[in-house]
Amino acid sequence: MARRPARTSRPARSASRPAAGPAGCPCGLPEPYDACCGRFHRGEALAPTAERLMRSRYSAFVRGEADYLLRTWHPGTRPARLDLDPGMRWTGLEILATEDGTAFHSTGVVEFRASYRGGALHERSRFERVDGAWVYVDGDFPGA
Repeated sequence: MARRPARTSRPARSASRPAAGPAGCPCGLPEPYDACCGRFHRGEALAPTAERLMRSRYSAFVRGEADYLLRTWHPGTRPARLDLDPGMRWTGLEILATEDGTAFHSTGVVEFRASYRGGALHERSRFERVDGAWVYVDGDFPGA
């Protein structure tokens, strides 16, 4: 039996950025959307880590990509359909911590704060690999 790597927790690597703009992807990374989350949304690549999947899912909420959100949701917890609010304006993402979720893990946790016009969502999300691809399982709302 292989030895499982130690559980790790690390602080955020990047601060939140505006949800849209020419400087980078809505997920907060500096690459343009097409080279960053866009390739995941188009199905050209799979997110390599739980954090990158979380970032790509945030970008999907920003851009209204409901099909991608459903495709990257665990089959055991995925809703039958997803109706996104077209009036919702996401304004930034901050990764607060991660646990596991790398190429060496089968599960991972990403804690984040997603800001929107009028407030913020703080979630601790669980991810799992299914057939080699990271998927969102569920999440808790710390302090709620």
